Amino acid sequence: MKKIILLLPVAALVILSFMPDDDDKKGKKLPAVTIKDMAGNTINTAEVSNDGNPIVVNFWATWCKPCKLELNTIADEYEDWQEETGVKLVAVSVDDQKTTKMVEPYVNASGWEYDIWMDVNGDFKRALGVNFVPHTFLLDGEGNIVYSHNNYVPGDEEELYDEILKVSKK
Repeated sequence: MKKIILLLPVAALVILSFMPDDDDKKGKKLPAVTIKDMAGNTINTAEVSNDGNPIVVNFWATWCKPCKLELNTIADEYEDWQEETGVKLVAVSVDDQKTTKMVEPYVNASGWEYDIWMDVNGDFKRALGVNFVPHTFLLDGEGNIVYSHNNYVPGDEEELYDEILKVSKK
């Protein structure tokens, strides 16, 4: 009986890792949701642009270890990615009222050069059907969702970079 109980979390992780990505989102634009950036400025998510270059939208939280691992790993390569592809990364915190105060200190300590948006009420997350973090979307130069990935294991950033290269115009 103990073995079964111990295997349940492992089985759940295996099942989650094989869940299909959001193919129904591909080809669609970001929904129009009003949220704030880390400085308190209002953002309309449907108006995000990057001069025809790709945009990565990554949902994360301060309490999510895989999220922080993914964004810290990408941070090591981000400057090169930008030079090679013109990509912009937007990290969307889904921290709620209780944990949102931890976002800015964590971002500053990590030295992230990303745009940071605060989805405190979860409106943007719900509009995109994000159930688990980390969740990453890639938009092409026209703002269409061309790639979506849920969860993170080391090496996923290489797959993301390959997808960025496919839509980069540089």
